[in-house]
Amino acid sequence: MFERKAWWITGASSGLGAAMARSFAAAGASVILSGRNEAALHDVAAVCKGESLILPFDTTDFEALPSIVERAWGWASERAQGVYGLVNNAGISQRSLAVETAFDVYRRIIDIDLMAPIALTQLMLPRMSAIGCGQLVAISSVAGLLGAPLRSAYSAAKHGLVGYHDSLRAETDHIGIKVLVVAPGSVRTNVSRNALGATGEARGFSDDAIEQGMNADTAADRIRDAVLGGVRELILAEGTEAEMAALRRSDPDALFDLAAKMIASGYAAKLGAAR
Repeated sequence: MFERKAWWITGASSGLGAAMARSFAAAGASVILSGRNEAALHDVAAVCKGESLILPFDTTDFEALPSIVERAWGWASERAQGVYGLVNNAGISQRSLAVETAFDVYRRIIDIDLMAPIALTQLMLPRMSAIGCGQLVAISSVAGLLGAPLRSAYSAAKHGLVGYHDSLRAETDHIGIKVLVVAPGSVRTNVSRNALGATGEARGFSDDAIEQGMNADTAADRIRDAVLGGVRELILAEGTEAEMAALRRSDPDALFDLAAKMIASGYAAKLGAAR
């Protein structure tokens, strides 16, 4: 799955993406590192074992994507049988009440978190289909399994990412393409600090839950192990977040009541998202 194979990771300049790059490279993969911060990508490449390609781009620059895919596939083909694995990890979160959130925030988050990974995957699918193998990994969220308060745009996008990849899994399994959807809970990254507020501004500070969350390297290793084990869905969460994800399937009404009580008890103010 990794030895002598090329893996392309978006959002690889920091956090979980950078941790996956290190983990996958340590397992023998050549890695293609993408993100917008080229200097940070070079820093990640410097600590990755084996060969790596720095391929910076904006995931929502849809017109540029065909040439970017061509470059990634060409580099990978010189080292392996094209790009074996694609990890759609790049994304942005949200911390705002729906009633206060501008429509442009919805459009931006859905473009980044849903349309961009779909656009990239759609360009990769014919190539993977032609070689008859490959692995798609979608980094969704626990918020992609339930309607998380203060994350209506983020939840909408991440739900869509789950649905899209579930469809792909059904359509591509027989031709050798495997699909893993990962639903992380709180992982110690800058995701909350970079989250968008009601008018599209970066939040600028983190949540206690994120700061006390799973270590990014631990999360990355668990994703690597899930790929090796042929897992199709990984709920990468602990504590209350894992319980909420389980409730969505076992007792939805209990989950709905719990989420409503969170808001009623001041959750929005606690996260600095209420006026």
